[in-house]
Amino acid sequence: MNRLTAISRPLAATARVQVARSAVATRSAIQIRNYSSEHGEESFEHFTERFVKFFDNVDDVFELQRGLNNAFGYDLVPSPSVIAAALKASRRVDDYATAVRVFEGLKVKAGSDALYKQYLDELAPLKNELGVQTKEELGL
Repeated sequence: MNRLTAISRPLAATARVQVARSAVATRSAIQIRNYSSEHGEESFEHFTERFVKFFDNVDDVFELQRGLNNAFGYDLVPSPSVIAAALKASRRVDDYATAVRVFEGLKVKAGSDALYKQYLDELAPLKNELGVQTKEELGL
């Protein structure tokens, strides 16, 4: 066996292993894609109902923040009823900072000052009832 053959055999074996791994990874990705495609689209009403129910049952700060992360992670602006439920939950678990952060997340998700203002106007009575201020009102 010459020197070139001795070097190329391990390289060929390594290449075969890499191709096999790539094929397994591709099959796994296709399976994941197929599994996720079986779920139907969730309507905005169902989304709203699901998160209002979730925030109504929150018992600790971790669950509240996890729910907010999930709600704000979707490609939509949560309805005012979801925001109201999140604000009530944050005050129920006695976490004022998270209540303020709800408005920060809302401002980012709204994308425009006009839409953010509409949310603030609609949530103003609840905001006053709970004693929650926005970051801007706090001067931060």
